[in-house]
This record gives sequence, C-alpha cells and structure tokens, in this order.
Amino acid sequence: MNSMNYADEALRKHKELKGKIGLELKDQLDSKDKLSTYYTPGVGAVSSYVAEHPEEARDYTWLNNVVAVISDGSAVLGLGDIGPYGALPVMEGKGMLFKHFAGVDAVPIVLDVHSADEIVAAVKAIAPSFGGINLEDIAAPICFEVEERLKKELLIPVFHDDQHGTAIVVLAGLINSMKITGRNLNDCRIVCVGAGAAGTAIMKLIHQYAPQAEILAVDSKGVISSDRTDLNDEKKKLLEFTNHDNVSGSLEDGLKSADIFIGVSKAGLLSVDMVKTMAKDPIIFAMANPVPEILPEEAAKAGVAIMATGRSDFPNQVNNAIAFPGIFRGALDNKVRDITEEHKMKVSEVIAGLVENPTPEEIIPSVLDERLVPEIAKVII
Repeated sequence: MNSMNYADEALRKHKELKGKIGLELKDQLDSKDKLSTYYTPGVGAVSSYVAEHPEEARDYTWLNNVVAVISDGSAVLGLGDIGPYGALPVMEGKGMLFKHFAGVDAVPIVLDVHSADEIVAAVKAIAPSFGGINLEDIAAPICFEVEERLKKELLIPVFHDDQHGTAIVVLAGLINSMKITGRNLNDCRIVCVGAGAAGTAIMKLIHQYAPQAEILAVDSKGVISSDRTDLNDEKKKLLEFTNHDNVSGSLEDGLKSADIFIGVSKAGLLSVDMVKTMAKDPIIFAMANPVPEILPEEAAKAGVAIMATGRSDFPNQVNNAIAFPGIFRGALDNKVRDITEEHKMKVSEVIAGLVENPTPEEIIPSVLDERLVPEIAKVII
C-alpha cells in the first residue's frame, strides 16, 4: 500500500496551484487583425449568424466540447452535505479527469440552492452555454427528480454520474465475474446494500441487463419489502423489480445463499461470518469509500471468488472515470441528446470486453487504459 499522505499532499498542491483547472485559448491574440476577428467587429457576424441558425451553435462555439459539472454539495464523496464551497475541489477534479482522459472541457459549477425546483431552474438558465450537463454529488432522493426533469426539458445530454457511472462500471465487472465463475447473471441472487443514488441505479441497470436476476435491496433499516411502512417513493419503486418473494428482515437474512453482494453503504457492514452464509464462490463488490464494507483480506478468509472495491490500492477498482469521459466524448461528437439505458448497457459490455482474459484480480480495465474513451465513444450514437 502506498505510504504517501495524500491528504497533506492534496492540501499542499491545491494551495500551490490555486485550483487545478483553467481555460486555454485556441489561438493567440497576437495581432490587431486577430483581435478584430475574434472580438469586435468580426464577432458580430458570428453572433448574428448563430442567432439566426441556433442549431449550428455547436459548430461556431465551444458547445461542441464543453460540459458543465454541477453540484449543490449535498452528497460529496464520503463527506456528505458540506455545501457548495466544499464541493468545488471535487468538481474541479472531475473537470481535470474530463480533460485528461477525453479532451473534454469541463466547467465546475456549484449551486447554493438545494431544492429540486431551484436546482432545475438554475441548470436550465445556464444550459445554453454548454453541450452537456454532468450532475454530481446531489443527494438522493432529490437527485432522481432533478435528472429526470432536466432530461425531459433540455436538448442536451444530462447524466448523473454518481448514479449511472457507478452502475455501468459495476455491470461491466459483473459481466466478467460471470465468465470467471461460470454463472449466468439472470440466475444470480444479488443483494445490494445502499438504496441511494448509486445503489438504485445499479439495481435498475442490472435488472435491464438481466431481468430474471433475483435482486434484494437493503437499506439501514433492513431488506426493502412491501411490509415496510417507512419507504419513500423511490424505494417503493424498487419493489417493482426487486424482492418478488417479499423477503423481510436484516441484511444477514437477505444475504443467505446470495451469489453477489454489492455495497454502496458504509465501512465494516459485512462480516466474514455473513459472507460464509452466501452461495459458493461469492462475488463481493464492497464500494464504500474510503473504507469498504469488508476489506479484501477479511473477505479472503471467507473464500470469496472475486472482490472489487472503490479504492485504487486494491485490485478491481470500480471507478466512474472508466466510463464517463468516453460517454461524453461520444455524446458531444455524435450530437446525442439522450444517454439511454441501451447506451449504458453497451458501454458496460465495451468496458468488460477490454479485459481480454478476465481473472479474479482483473475484471475491470484500469482507468489509465487508453482504449476506454475511443471504444466507449463509438457506441454513444
């Protein structure tokens, strides 16, 4: 494990650089002619033309290559509701990933509003400046309403990465896990702990891809079943495709004989004894950060077949950066308005296919794999 103190180093570098992204010019203003071409009087001709032909705006402005990374700071990483200023370094980091991996210009925007109506209004107001919207770190259940409304009301792609980026990479890992363990995902019993943004999207995408799979959703109160009287609307919707046998009880109850555990919850939630009650050769995706639901060395004691986490210092990191740069690269290049469920499943298959010979130590390609962005972009059409 790397001994570098990343917290101290991050504080030092961010202060030294005063942030980590900036704008760059595509040409230099090194002559009077250029100044007159790019600004007044020349720019007036471009403005007049684009005003008359708004459908061509992306051909004359930065819309062809720019995404807004938007958060209200209500669900930042593992830090929770720390507000817009606390969210800004993370949004800048997202912008850095967009530029480095996909050449996409990304502008971090943090909002000091928190209701669905306010967030939607703010995003709609600034949307004409961008070719795509990446929502980030907005707490559930508001994030569901915000994304759904914006997708209906805007003419550019809207993607909540906390939901769908996570789901896409998880599904990719499961596709390869099936190859290694000789299973069919449709025949698996899957327990997902955490029914917020990421957990909900993971379960929905798995159901789309493998509709016969048996899925149980678990939150802090236990298995989500029709017997529960404390469910919000989003959790009630989960019952449309999960827990058909109406199992109730605790995580321990739901986990018995399960093939797959997916955790997007909190550290230390899963014990060795609990894993031992699962089916033979269990598959564990423990993605709580920075400490997973169970550490790989503990899971090994229970004989897990495959182990994935959200951390880069263990094998099989489920990292959203594997997916979202290529998705937006394809959406921008191919003028795609909606990123659909079909797109997401195709991206999962592409990601899985880049691991030519999956092993328990490698079910997901590295985020540094240079094939990711171009191959993913090909299927966003």
